[in-house]
Amino acid sequence: MGGIVLTSPGYLELLRSNKTFARLWGSNMILYIGDWFTVLAMFLLAGDATDNSPLAIAGVLAVRSFTFAPLEPITGMLADRYPRKYLMIIANLFSFVILISFILTGILNNLFSVYALTILLVVGRAIYDPAGTAYLPTICNEEELLTANALVSGGWSASMGIGAGLAGFIISEYGWETGLIFDSVTFLIAAFVISTLPHGGPDPNEKKTGGLFSMFREIFSGWGFIIKRPEISRIVLAKGLWATGGGAQIFLLILIGMDSTLGEISTGAAGIGVLYMARGFGSGFGPLVTRPLMAVQRYTPYIIGISLGGAGIFYTGISYLEWGMITLVLVFFSHACSGTSWVFSTTLLQRRTENEWMGRVAGTDNLIITLVMGISTISAGYIIEESLLSLRETLLLTGLIQISVGLLWILFSSPKEKRFLNG
Repeated sequence: MGGIVLTSPGYLELLRSNKTFARLWGSNMILYIGDWFTVLAMFLLAGDATDNSPLAIAGVLAVRSFTFAPLEPITGMLADRYPRKYLMIIANLFSFVILISFILTGILNNLFSVYALTILLVVGRAIYDPAGTAYLPTICNEEELLTANALVSGGWSASMGIGAGLAGFIISEYGWETGLIFDSVTFLIAAFVISTLPHGGPDPNEKKTGGLFSMFREIFSGWGFIIKRPEISRIVLAKGLWATGGGAQIFLLILIGMDSTLGEISTGAAGIGVLYMARGFGSGFGPLVTRPLMAVQRYTPYIIGISLGGAGIFYTGISYLEWGMITLVLVFFSHACSGTSWVFSTTLLQRRTENEWMGRVAGTDNLIITLVMGISTISAGYIIEESLLSLRETLLLTGLIQISVGLLWILFSSPKEKRFLNG
């Protein structure tokens, strides 16, 4: 059975044959491009309010993660109770109203208001993400899921590359207000496109009913389901394992972009933008080129572990080499590895989870990665703020952590995956 190849359509074939998925994918592209205008603006506003305190800048990412974490189980449960299509629309309209309100009132002049906006926008995204993840298996069959997830990841990554690059240029030239206005428009466009999609579940016989107590009981039953299914529980941990070092790395890229010249690229918004552009394009490149390997059963038990370790190896290189164009190359390939792990683990969860549980499994998956990312980010911010380690030493530490968790996956999880696939 080791040579079994799981069939899946090509990328263009899927976009041509599955128009519903193509519209969802297009709306996500627009939405994700806009996201990076606000994210980059929040980094710069936090720095302006605190004389570029590393801990305050790390706080933007940590606030995002620590807001996401407690919401994910709840919003994942909502995706198993209420129409996922309408949850996605409501999330986008909510985010539009919040962002426009902050722009019009002109209150983004202190760290508290920056964090407040970050929290409120995360609420919208926390509703959107599990609904979108749970929606996908209802519009794609099992053979289409691997390609669909690779395209979703590739679209998110390309959007990060395009969005971060554009945001860096536009904000440096025209100011952060222009960036926020651009993002607000993308919420409206995405909401309109999603309104044209079909229902997408949950089906009437799968909907949950009851009050508040019943809702929390469903959350705990979802966790019980995950624990009882080891082929699901170990995959739920995969993204969190990357985040042990990855959360800090995403923050440390900001410090590199703010303080270092990357070839002909200036520091500040443009420097951060180009580093995040390399991260984004790398995250999309990895899943797109490794998709054939993901479909070969004898390789699948090892893909996550190798990807985790590979991501760390490239960041150890960043910690040693002079920062310049080589930094962009290493960032690109590190996040190609992390993108591969991300897409593969998401696809496995969707294939192994029944539709009635998918929202809660997706919510738990997001809970783990956001919680670990928050801890990793704020820890790195504290280390740099207190000068416990230098920037390069902290980068090296994050890379070694990822190499370690990759080896642990290969030693302990890969044999279990092999037995499960052969059973």
